Amino acid sequence: MIPDYKNGALIISNIVHFSAREAIDWCSKGAILLDIREEYETCARQFSVANCEFMPNSELKTHYKELPADQLLIIADSVGLRSKEAVIFLQKEGFEHTANLAGGIVDWEREGFPVITNPAEMLHGQCACRLRTNSGKKINYK
Repeated sequence: MIPDYKNGALIISNIVHFSAREAIDWCSKGAILLDIREEYETCARQFSVANCEFMPNSELKTHYKELPADQLLIIADSVGLRSKEAVIFLQKEGFEHTANLAGGIVDWEREGFPVITNPAEMLHGQCACRLRTNSGKKINYK
């Protein structure tokens, strides 16, 4: 049985939005943090929390049936925008226990919650057109 995660939560348009603090608390109680960032977005930073799963947003619509419908799923991305759309999709597909991680991994890290970092993949540069990894290689997208 899933505890009442909606009690006291921020709910907008039938979507529960958790802060990083709320999300990490629910993960410690068995909720799954589903990171839907694309693989190239996870190279430098990953969530470091129990029950974290990865399913890129580009694969969600074809693989969502692999997700457990009987557990609370907290959907996460970089800043909380695509994850909100993913929550809407999952709700339409019958998933009743979903929440959005407001602020994504950006707020998660800003709040001091654990992340796994790969310094070799960190981006540097002042302009997006010049972003490169520490090794100086251009970023290759799939």
